[in-house]
Amino acid sequence: MPKIQWDALPAAIRDHLLDRAREREVSFDDLYKLKLWRESNPDAPDGPWYKDFGSFKLCGEGKYPKTFLLSEQSAKGQKIE
Repeated sequence: MPKIQWDALPAAIRDHLLDRAREREVSFDDLYKLKLWRESNPDAPDGPWYKDFGSFKLCGEGKYPKTFLLSEQSAKGQKIE
């Protein structure tokens, strides 16, 4: 299974993630949780997926993270740990 790609993200995806993190007011503590999870080198399932961090969700598709959602927003795809 491929890994979620964090380095060398396409510019459009990187910019979108930064915009959504700001817009949804993802806190420094939450970004630190994301950093720790990233360091675990998580697998990328085929198709849509999401990781629930409690206060926000990270959603992606295949090897790319795509957006941040607020905790109360519904995510589509496979929930990953």
